[in-house]
Amino acid sequence: MTTVARDAVAASDDRGTLRQRTGAGLLAGVSWLACRLPERPLVGLADVGGELWYRATPGRAAMARANLGRVAAWLAAHELGPASARRAASDPRALERLVRAAFRHQARYYLEVARTPAMDSAYVREHLVVENPEVVDAAFGGDRPVIFIEAHFGAVEMPGVYLADRTGRTPVAPMEAIDDPPLQRYFVRTRGALGVRIVGVRETRRELTAAIRRGDPVGIVADRDIGGGGLPTELFGAEAKLPVGPALLAVETGAAIYLAAVRRTGVGRYAGRLTEVPVPAEGTRRQRIAAALAAEARAFEAAIADAPEQWWAVFFPIWPAEDGAAREKAARGKDGREKASREPGA
Repeated sequence: MTTVARDAVAASDDRGTLRQRTGAGLLAGVSWLACRLPERPLVGLADVGGELWYRATPGRAAMARANLGRVAAWLAAHELGPASARRAASDPRALERLVRAAFRHQARYYLEVARTPAMDSAYVREHLVVENPEVVDAAFGGDRPVIFIEAHFGAVEMPGVYLADRTGRTPVAPMEAIDDPPLQRYFVRTRGALGVRIVGVRETRRELTAAIRRGDPVGIVADRDIGGGGLPTELFGAEAKLPVGPALLAVETGAAIYLAAVRRTGVGRYAGRLTEVPVPAEGTRRQRIAAALAAEARAFEAAIADAPEQWWAVFFPIWPAEDGAAREKAARGKDGREKASREPGA
């Protein structure tokens, strides 16, 4: 039986409204169906849904356009990433194609959420190519406990399943409670069924520290400062805030940090790798945390460079200095999108 921390399912005694219970029931039904239908046509439907989403939400597209424009400019300046992404730095049509691809990939993410019960260890072993097995062996073969961080990138559910299968231990991951008790229970139940132990955000530090000391792997999505309190760190050439949790835990416990990144390479095909994030052993506590965060940012940049359209954090504010401009573009609505969409090939 999966164990969950109390505030991860704080609403378990709250049955929720009739509408919420109906919504969770529908999601469970859709999930049941998605796990049993062929994957390829479902991915096709997700892509269509992503295109419709792009057309229906010009404000969301404006935010993605601003963020992906920054990423593309950084990739071009550093000669990294696919040529199609680098072209987006100077070609509005290429940038718009990148934005549309981002919508399709986020729709695919929601399909993967629905298919979570089917994406078990057997599925992962068959469909995931590990690109640097020697680093994976080092991460799992050492004596130090390990903190695995992720970005809101690609198939974010898959590393947890891989960790549970590879180590035979239960990965522990925090999850922010949502204001929908039946839906919260659904997510906790489905992720727990794959061997991931969910803990609540109010108990994160205590639970993750205890897990590290037991030798259980810990997983944290760490590319956005959702809860506040993050430290400014340069990311893709501009200041952004990253959550301090992984770096703080590593400094306090001596754990190693590895970035796990899994991207889609085709229908039902994935490629993933681990990247070690160095944590300094010397300096003040704050200096060591700041240096670890800077190293995390470099690892995020390298992973995202492979497929920037799969980084679905671009739909949200990332760089505070640019948020105002992005929101202004979003408020203006369709202007930017319509201009690009009139270009041939957009």
